[in-house]
Amino acid sequence: MASDDPFSEKLRVPEALTFDDVLLRPKESRVEPDDADMTTRVSTNVTLNLPVLSAAMDTVTEAELAIEMAREGGLGVLHRNMTVEEMAEQIEEIKRADELIIRDVVTASPDQTVREVDRMMERKGVSGAPVVDEDDTVLGIISGTDIRPYLEVGEYDAVREAMTDEVITASEDVTPREALELMYEHKIERVPIVDDDDRLTGLVTMAGVLARREYDNAARDEDGALVAAVAVGPFETDRAQAADEAGVDVVFIDCAHAHNLNVIDSAREIKAEIDADVVVGNVGTREAAEAVVDFADGIKVGIGPGSICTTRIVSGSGMPQITAVAEVADVAVEHDVPVIADGGIRYSGDAIKAIAAGADAVMLGSYFAGTDEAPGRIITMNGKRYKQYRGMGSVGAMNDGGGDRYLKEDEEDEEFVPEGVEAATPYKGPLSSELHQLVGGMQSGMGYVGAGTVPEFKERSEFVRVSSAGQTESHAHDVVITDEAPNYSPDG
Repeated sequence: MASDDPFSEKLRVPEALTFDDVLLRPKESRVEPDDADMTTRVSTNVTLNLPVLSAAMDTVTEAELAIEMAREGGLGVLHRNMTVEEMAEQIEEIKRADELIIRDVVTASPDQTVREVDRMMERKGVSGAPVVDEDDTVLGIISGTDIRPYLEVGEYDAVREAMTDEVITASEDVTPREALELMYEHKIERVPIVDDDDRLTGLVTMAGVLARREYDNAARDEDGALVAAVAVGPFETDRAQAADEAGVDVVFIDCAHAHNLNVIDSAREIKAEIDADVVVGNVGTREAAEAVVDFADGIKVGIGPGSICTTRIVSGSGMPQITAVAEVADVAVEHDVPVIADGGIRYSGDAIKAIAAGADAVMLGSYFAGTDEAPGRIITMNGKRYKQYRGMGSVGAMNDGGGDRYLKEDEEDEEFVPEGVEAATPYKGPLSSELHQLVGGMQSGMGYVGAGTVPEFKERSEFVRVSSAGQTESHAHDVVITDEAPNYSPDG
C-alpha cells in the first residue's frame, strides 16, 4: 500500500478480543477447585481474600453492600453521587462494622440515676455500659440485668448503687480468642479495654467477637477493621482528602477516560495529598498504562464494556476487554502494579478469563445490582421482581452528580450527551449467594488449569481462540432449559 494513502492505512487494523472470543486451555492438574487460594492484591498496600470488587455505582455500592463485600473477602467501592459528609459517614460505618474494640463507647456516670441510664441505653441501642469518672477511670459496669430490679423500687437511685463494681478488663493488645476466654470464664458479655492507668479506651463485646469469627475470610486492614474504598472524581482533591481522613484504604480516581493529561495531572496531585492507596482508571491501552504506572497504586481497565454503558456506540471509541486488560497488564507487571478488570463480565468464566489476561481482580456492577444489599429500588414487571440499575453515564446518574466522570459539567438534561442507560436487573437475593457462585466458578477455572494460587494461574493459563460455532457449542444448546441454574442464563 502506498505511503501516501494515510486513511486507507488506518484500515489495516490489529485484532482485539473479548471474553467470548477465547477459552482457557485445560491442563494437567492436581488442584481441587475448593483448595484454590484466591488471595490477591488490589493495590500496592491492600490485599483481598477474593479477587472481586463491586462497582462504584449509585445502584450498586453503598455502605451495606461494601460491608458484606469486605466480610466475604472482597471490596466494595462506594459511589460518589453523595455529599462529602455522607461519604465520610459511610466510610466510618464500614470501619466500625465487625470492629473488635469499639472506640465510640457509650458510658455512664456513677452519679446518674438508674432511670437516666436505662433511657440512655435504650436510645443508644446498647444493653450495657462501663461506668467511668470524670477522668475516664473505669469504676464498674452496668447492664440491663443490673437495672431491671431498680426500675421497680429504686429508679432514682444512683448508678453507683446498681452497678457491678468488680470489673474484668483487658489491655489494648487483647486478641479475639483471649477476649472470648475472659467472657466464658467470668460469664460476661462485655470487657472494657483500659490503659495502664485503668482509663477506658474501648470495649469488646461478645457480639463483636462472634462476628469476627463468623467472617474469618474478611478483608481487613492492619487494625482488624474491614477494608474500605471510595470513588472520587478526577478533580475532587477535597473529597479524596475527606475520604482519607475518614479512614478509607483505597481511593479510586473515577473517570471514563483516564488517559487525559488533565486527569493524570490531577490524579498525581491527589496521590501526593493523601495516605490511602490511589487506583487510577479507566484506561484501555498500553500507552495509557505507561502514562500512569509510575505513580498509581493500581490501574483499572475498561472503556465501554459494561452492560449499561453505551460509550462505544455513542463515541465510537473503546477497546474489547480481554485485549485491553492484556495490554495494560503487560505494562503494569513490570512495575508490580495491580490491575483491575472493570466491566463486561457476565459469567464466572469471564471473570477468570480476565485474571488469565493479566488482571489481579475483577470489578462487577450488574452482577451485584440485583442483590438485597444493593441500594437500587425493587421494581415489579410482569409478575417478576427486578432492581433498578443504571450506568453512571446515564442522564439520571449525571444529574445526581456523576457528570464529571465523563468530563462533562453541564447539569441540564438537554445538555448532557449520555454514555449509559437506566435499566433493571433481575432480583437475586443475598450477596453471599451470588459471590459463592462467582468465586466457585473462578476456582473451577483455576482447577482446570492446574493452578493453586492467582499468581500461579496467571502464569500457567493459556487461551485458545473460539469461532462463532464454538461460542454456540459453549452454551447449553439443542434443549429447552426446564430448571434454571443459579450461575447460568443463556442471556447472560
